[in-house]
Amino acid sequence: MSKAIVITVAGKGGVGKTSISATIVRCLCERYPDKRILAIDADPAVGLSTALGVDVKMTIDDIRKEIISSVDIGDTRGAIELLNEAKYRIFDALVETVGYSFIAVGRPETAGCYCKINSYLKEVISIVSEEFDFVVIDGEAGIEQINRRVMEKVTHLLLITDASKKGCRVISTIKSVADSLVMYEKVGAIVNRLPDDSFKKYIDTNGIEILNYIYEDKNLSAFDIMGENVFNLPSESNIVTGVKKALEKMEVLG
Repeated sequence: MSKAIVITVAGKGGVGKTSISATIVRCLCERYPDKRILAIDADPAVGLSTALGVDVKMTIDDIRKEIISSVDIGDTRGAIELLNEAKYRIFDALVETVGYSFIAVGRPETAGCYCKINSYLKEVISIVSEEFDFVVIDGEAGIEQINRRVMEKVTHLLLITDASKKGCRVISTIKSVADSLVMYEKVGAIVNRLPDDSFKKYIDTNGIEILNYIYEDKNLSAFDIMGENVFNLPSESNIVTGVKKALEKMEVLG
């Protein structure tokens, strides 16, 4: 594979975006056991690690904070050295598991402006991503990361909504912003947590292709309560079969 397939999962908060991101990782691992797969938790809520059962000890933001701390105390030389070493240090933050690797962006601080540092680290993430065949990014809720062009190198934009009008409006807005800021190749939507077919007539994605409807999944709800990861879900679970079908329609799964 000459070019990495980079799948960004985006949508309103509370629509099951993280569970779907984790399930994508599972589907890729099952279909392509010989490929290099990277899961990136770019949501400050840091839920993907729980959904995948990964123990995170260091995040990209931990590295960023060290750089900022060095700048704040006036150690310019140290900050430059940290920037130059950031690529290698981010590899240290990678969690290697059976079948895939994982990295968390963490919880960036809002105080102060360190645009150059954030931009540099974004580029470092891009460099790390080039080491993999598939990259799955669980983005933060809403459009902010799209607005900041954090998702510039996406190939597949997967938009998640529930049956609500608000959820549909959010993915429509995300696509509108992404159309001018992100050079994606394919886009599609999953309507998640659909109670039953009678609700389909109310769903308006503003022309975004609906790749699949995923009905409410009792197996997943139970796993969420128990803190189990998606790799242990029964293969016939709605979310597993539903995500697999959506990925096939996007031609991610051959």
